[in-house]
Formats: sequence, structure tokens, C-alpha cells
Amino acid sequence: MGIVNCDLASLDQKLSPRYFKTNVMAQLGPGETRYAVPSDSLTDEQKEFQATKMSIHAAMVDRMDQEIGRVVTQLHAMDAFENTVIFFLSDNGADATLLIRGDGHDPKAAPGSAKSFLCIGPGWASASNTPFRRHKVWVSEGGISTPLIVHWPGRIQAHGALRHDLGHVIDFVPTLLELAGGKFTNFWNGTTAPPLPGESLVPAFARDGALKTHELFFDHEGNRSLRVGDWKLVSAREDNDAWELFNLSKDRCEKVNLAGREPARVEQMQARWTELEKTFRKQSGF
Repeated sequence: MGIVNCDLASLDQKLSPRYFKTNVMAQLGPGETRYAVPSDSLTDEQKEFQATKMSIHAAMVDRMDQEIGRVVTQLHAMDAFENTVIFFLSDNGADATLLIRGDGHDPKAAPGSAKSFLCIGPGWASASNTPFRRHKVWVSEGGISTPLIVHWPGRIQAHGALRHDLGHVIDFVPTLLELAGGKFTNFWNGTTAPPLPGESLVPAFARDGALKTHELFFDHEGNRSLRVGDWKLVSAREDNDAWELFNLSKDRCEKVNLAGREPARVEQMQARWTELEKTFRKQSGF
């Protein structure tokens, strides 16, 4: 369908999850692994443990699917299904974090039970984000990419059609305001709020390519990015904050760093990132 335009990103076997503490490995036992590594390099014990974790994760996905099905069934019962718009999207990026919550993890407890605390970890996070690069927390595509499905039988003619338009969760408020016939006001209770940063996604309901070119800004735990159209500038603490440049129309997996070939574009986009950083910090009071 054209969702992915690149081969699998190479497995980063040296990228450790953020917030990692060495005592976690002892608490989780010999089945855990700190890094994303090929499955054939795991011990039999690790293979069994990792498969168990993913089976729990798959069960949660199945449970979610069943509960969404109950909502849809209720909409049919209310004769409201045709006129109800449903937005379904994932969280951004599978999480490679290995941690244990405050009340601990009992390795003798049944996996997935209340006394256990298991994360899918870097191996399954890499598989879940395939073919994109890295995980949640990072602002590479594996950490920020979010698929969206919109379903509205009574108002959207297209069925099973793909839109290549770029959107973001900041677009939901403008979208819902337009659908509800509302209007945004930035003055409330004696204070003035900044303008909405997003744009309505409604034009994309009708045809592909209907949205304006988005400019997306990211600053998350020292990881920075700016996307303008197909061009994406990105840096990470683990890469010594060096800026990398990718053309996502040809390289969604971020495998070919074009910063050395496009120094003027890097300089221009870096300046714009700095400008947006100052703007958002001023608006939010930081």
C-alpha cells in the first residue's frame, strides 16, 4: 500500500533502554536480555521467557480488540453506527524500557499476574517497531510513528483507502471542533491561550494529499527533531546530539544520513528548530 518504502532498519544491538538500572536484570532473572539481539543468539531459557512476555502482550491486544468490539456492537444497537466517527491510533513507538514498579516483581508469580511486572523489552520493542528505527523516548520514526484509522460509514466514502498526508495528535482538537461545528477561542476566564498548533484532518477524509504541509517539532528528554514535508532533522543524546538529516519520501527507515550532502538545509532547519523551541517554551512558561 506504500506505507513503508524501505528495507528493515539494522538492529541496534548496543542501544540500551533509557532509565536502565543493573539490579533490574537480577530481579527479572536469566531469561531477560538488556539489548535487542538476534533471536538465535538467545539461550533456550531466554527464548522461552521472551515468548512468554510477547504472549502476554498479544493477549492484551486481543482484550483491547474485544472491548472495542463491544463498543461497536453497542453503537449498532443504538442505531448510531453509521453516524459515529471512530478514530483508532496506536501509542507512539513500542517501549524498550526494562523497569520494575514500586511494589516490585515476584519472579515466582505467574507471568502477567498482579505480582509480576514484565516489560516487552528491547528485543520485542524492535520487532514491534519494524521496520522503523529505535523506540519510544527517541524521536526517530520508531519512537514517534503513529498509525491512524478513521471510520465513519455515513460520511466517508472511501473504504480501505490509504492517505499519505502527515498528521499529528495535535490535530485532533481542530478536527473534532470542525466536525462538531465549534469554534476555537483563545480567551477564557481573563487569560489568553496560545493558538492551536494543529490543523484539521477533515480534508483528508475526502482525498489523499488534501492537507497542508505539516511542520512537526519534537524535544523530548534531550532528543530533538524537526520535520518539514518529507525532510526530517533529528538528533539524540546517544549520538552526541549530532544532527542527522533524512528524506522520508525515499528513506522512512532513516538509514541514509544526508546531513553531509545538505549542509545548508541542516543549518536552515536547525535554526527553525531553535526558533520553535524558544516559542513553545515561552508559551508554556518554561
